[in-house]
Amino acid sequence: MKLLHSNTSPYARKVRIVAAEKKLELDLEVADPWAPADALTRVNPLGKVPSLVLDDGSTLFDSRVIVEYLDGLSPVHRLIPEASRDRIEAKRWEAIADGLCDAAILARLEAGRPDKNESSTRQIERQRNKIAACLDEMSRELADREFCVGNALSLADIATGCALGYLKLRYPDIAWELSHPNLARHYKKLAARPSFKQTDPAAS
Repeated sequence: MKLLHSNTSPYARKVRIVAAEKKLELDLEVADPWAPADALTRVNPLGKVPSLVLDDGSTLFDSRVIVEYLDGLSPVHRLIPEASRDRIEAKRWEAIADGLCDAAILARLEAGRPDKNESSTRQIERQRNKIAACLDEMSRELADREFCVGNALSLADIATGCALGYLKLRYPDIAWELSHPNLARHYKKLAARPSFKQTDPAAS
């Protein structure tokens, strides 16, 4: 299997961490989602990373689809809980984490516009408010637990770690580690795992 990815994409990082935790081998190919035409657009009509090319030549895209596929390939360390309630909780955490990343990326793109205006400023503020709301919700839900869902590492923790890692990379001005010490504690523990170290965008 070949994964088309970007080293700084939190969604692609989520896929890579899931594969590492599942002991699955992926051939990695860096792809530029902003290029007008490259290998990415030939396998994914949306032109987005991550995109997974399977051994039969078919493709999967959207990180949520890919991680569910990878988790089902092997019984080793199931990351999406099988119990219905825990499964929904894990997917809910993933939705919040991905939503935080969506807002962070949109705000960054808006800030980089050459024709930035008052509307851009309002849009940036709106997205940064979403980031703050997501952090508040994640902190409240995590409380003093060791893991986001259940008693072991799951997709919920991985998605959360990727979102927090993206904030550290792109938004050093957001002092979430001070305002949400339980998230900082959880991220520190996750960042020490080999799967997180190997995919750290700051080390790329």
